Amino acid sequence: MNKITIGAFLILSTAVNAFAQVDQAKAILAEVSKRYKTYDAIKTEFTYTIDNPQAKIKEKQAGTLYLKAKTNKYRVVLNNQEIISDGKSQWTYLKDDKEVQVSDVDQTNDALNPAKIFLIYEKGYKYLYTGDSKINNRVYHNIDLTPIEAGKSFFKVRLQIDKVNKRISNAVIFDKNGNHYTYEIKTFTPSASLPETTFAFDSKKYPGVEVVDLR
Repeated sequence: MNKITIGAFLILSTAVNAFAQVDQAKAILAEVSKRYKTYDAIKTEFTYTIDNPQAKIKEKQAGTLYLKAKTNKYRVVLNNQEIISDGKSQWTYLKDDKEVQVSDVDQTNDALNPAKIFLIYEKGYKYLYTGDSKINNRVYHNIDLTPIEAGKSFFKVRLQIDKVNKRISNAVIFDKNGNHYTYEIKTFTPSASLPETTFAFDSKKYPGVEVVDLR
């Protein structure tokens, strides 16, 4: 086999392997989407870590997410703030400042909407299966997402998906400033019973809080 033939064979093999990795990622994510779309509401407890090795920054906190993805409603409870949406408006409650900021829900493609976090990959991304890993006797699929639009503030999202229950267990967002944002799912309650009051800000429950309307 001459050098040209060998070179062509290697290029073809690489291309076939790359297509196989894309097809496998697509098949895995399709199963994940199918599972998530059967849930009317979800409650999940997670940890959120900001890590920037160059700046020597590493912060970690726990949180709870309540969501109804079909109606774009969510509530994120963190140590120092809450983010609430009824599908149209968003309230960001800053506990230390005793202030709540009201804004319209960001519907742009660049926004990382908490209501869509488990289906983030469905639009605007290329994806690649990068292999499986075994952690504490559980097997996880690893998939990298790359935004199709170059103007986004982040350049990659890395997902870990539980092979058995077809759920995202870990997501790492890599932004262009060197920050890594890691969301690790600790508990997951599908079809949770969540009243509509979960997704509305009731000022009576927050006496002394200043409301700043940014709409």
